Amino acid sequence: MSGDETMATAMPEASATEDRHWGMTDDELASHPIVFREDLLKGQVHVISGGGSGIGKGMAFLFARLGARVVICGRREERLEQTREAIAERVGAEVETRAMTIRDPEAVERFLREVWDRHGRLDGVVNNSGGQFPQPAIDFSVKGWHAVIDTNLNGTWYMMQQAARLWREHDAAGSIVNIVANVQRGMPQVAHTCAARAGVIYLSKTVSTEWASLGIRVNCVSPGSIETEGFAVYPDGAAEKFGDANPMRRCGHVYDIGQAVVYLMAGSGDFVTGEVVTVDGGNQQWGDVWPAGIPDEFRVDRD
Repeated sequence: MSGDETMATAMPEASATEDRHWGMTDDELASHPIVFREDLLKGQVHVISGGGSGIGKGMAFLFARLGARVVICGRREERLEQTREAIAERVGAEVETRAMTIRDPEAVERFLREVWDRHGRLDGVVNNSGGQFPQPAIDFSVKGWHAVIDTNLNGTWYMMQQAARLWREHDAAGSIVNIVANVQRGMPQVAHTCAARAGVIYLSKTVSTEWASLGIRVNCVSPGSIETEGFAVYPDGAAEKFGDANPMRRCGHVYDIGQAVVYLMAGSGDFVTGEVVTVDGGNQQWGDVWPAGIPDEFRVDRD
C-alpha cells in the first residue's frame, strides 16, 4: 500500500498517525543517492500521472534529476504546483503540470496531444494515478466501486490507448509503465482496487503483444508497502504495521519504485515488455496487509 492518490474522503476519521511525518522530505528526494547517471533521460519527455504526491512525486523528482522533461498530472492543482516548485527549487528543473482527471477520456486525449504538440515527442508514460479506500467488499456502494474502477482501470486504459495512438500516428516508439499491486493472493479490504489492478496487469500483458510491432513496450511495477505521506490517512496503528507485511520487516521508499520504473523506461529495459517487476520486500511470498487493521477473526497470537 503506497497511499498514493488515496480517496481520503472515504476513510475513517483522521487519527494520531497524521502527527508523524511519513515518507521522504523534498530535500531527501532531491539528494537521495541514485544508481543511474544524471543525464540518462536527457532530452526525453515523460508523463507521470498522480505526480503531485507519494510515489508519483518521487518519480517526478527522480526523472527530473535524470534530465528528463517531466509533465505531471493529477486531480489536485495545489499538490501539483507544490511539487513543481519543490523540483524547481531543489533540482533546478522545470516541470509542467496539468490538473485533470484521467477518468475523462476526452481530457486525456487533449492532454497527451498537447504534450506532443508542445515538445514534438513523448518518450514514456507512467500511469501512477489511483485511489482506494479500505472497506469490506460486501459493504461497497455502487458509487464507491465505480470510483475506484474508473480511476485505477479505466483511467489507466485511457492513458495507455491515447499514448499508443500518438506513437502510431507519428511512427514513434514509446514505453508505458503501469503502477499496480500484488494481486496474486487477493487484497482483503480493498477488493475493488485488486480487481482494477489485476485488470491493468493482464491488459498490459495483452497489449504488449499487440503493440510490439509498433515499437511500444508495456510493463508494470508492483509496489509492496512503500512509505509515503499517504500513510497518514490510515486508521490509528494500521500504517505502523505495514512494514511487518514482508520478510524484510520494513517499508520501502519511493525511490525503490522510481528506479525500477527508470530501469524499464531507459535503454536497460529495451528487451523487456509484458512484465511485472515486483518491488515488495518479499510480500508476495510472505506477509499480509490489512489497510483497515486486522479483523478480530484473523488475529493469531504469536509467541
